[in-house]
Amino acid sequence: MIMTILKNVRPMGATATDLYIADGKFADSADGDTIDCGGRILIPGLVEAHTHLDKSLLGLPWYRNEVGPRLIDKITNEREVKVSLGLDPQVQSERQAIQSMAYGTTQIRSHVDVDTHHGLAGIEGVMATREKLKGYVDIEIVAFPQSSMMPRPGTVELMDEALALGADIVGGIDPCGIERDPKGHLDAVFRLAEKHGKPIDIHLHERDAMGGFSMEEIIARTIAHGMQGKVTISHAFCLGAPDRDYVAGLQEQLAENRIHIATTAPASAPAPRVKELAELGILTCGGNDGIRDTWGPYGNGDMLERAMFIGLRNNLRRDDEVELALDICTYGGAKVMETEGYGLEIGCHADCVLVEGETLAEAVALRAPRKMVMKAGKIVAQDGKAVIKAP
Repeated sequence: MIMTILKNVRPMGATATDLYIADGKFADSADGDTIDCGGRILIPGLVEAHTHLDKSLLGLPWYRNEVGPRLIDKITNEREVKVSLGLDPQVQSERQAIQSMAYGTTQIRSHVDVDTHHGLAGIEGVMATREKLKGYVDIEIVAFPQSSMMPRPGTVELMDEALALGADIVGGIDPCGIERDPKGHLDAVFRLAEKHGKPIDIHLHERDAMGGFSMEEIIARTIAHGMQGKVTISHAFCLGAPDRDYVAGLQEQLAENRIHIATTAPASAPAPRVKELAELGILTCGGNDGIRDTWGPYGNGDMLERAMFIGLRNNLRRDDEVELALDICTYGGAKVMETEGYGLEIGCHADCVLVEGETLAEAVALRAPRKMVMKAGKIVAQDGKAVIKAP
């Protein structure tokens, strides 16, 4: 049994103490090697709950982006450029996952494209990365029909294959704006979830009334299929609509049916107001979305930075408000992903990160290189660098 003592550490910014790790979990005592944490703050592993590992361009030459402004322009371009760039989803997903790990992420939910152009290549590539990085970072795979299902015959069947192959979650996308068939699309998504016994995570970029309509349809099917607590709506831009009375009604239904929200706190689109969601008890997680891809050149995989963006987007300034942003990127993600044994308490998996700062709020503000990252009590990154090299 491997045992470790974390000496002089401040769990979640509390008074300095010693923590013990035995057999990969926090324990009430241990008698192993001692690591002096220097009074730093210890938080549970950061949770990347919305990204796209299969399409990052990390490590490739600079991609000149000249894509049109519409969502469908970006989707179509990306599907074609994957071929011209010779993008390997296994290599690219490994590069991004290792970079995220260096920033303290210990689990990732990745939406992976399934379409009639590339088939299951993305799923197979990210599954290979998941296996290769087992013990370093946990990867959860969403079978994601980004190019649509209804207008592209054969996609539903490919989604079925992806789930049978080992994808963990059924994905979906704008039932009206991309699919042009809300009933057909949502019926297919929920039917696949029921067949495979999988949860659902649907991209909903649609805004205002259109987005509200699609959200109501998702809520109705959640109730009809008894999937309360098993459905996540990603982006949910319609919850940032100016008609707050209408949004309040939607949020009450989400809370009642335990439907979760994933936010990336975008600067260029309406976004859910995380304080309102928290007040209603709606589980909310965060993610970096695409990182250095054909959609845009931004992103580095740092979930502390994403906590900062959530804070900025929601005007979170008080220390307790900044702590909410961090909670979304830690405990919120773990709850949405139904992670067992997450946290710093005795019996929890020793997935944790040493961060700099006097308080949790300062840790988010500083975003200094992570001194140490542990996965199941094993050091996987130190001083901002992963212990394994990216391909």
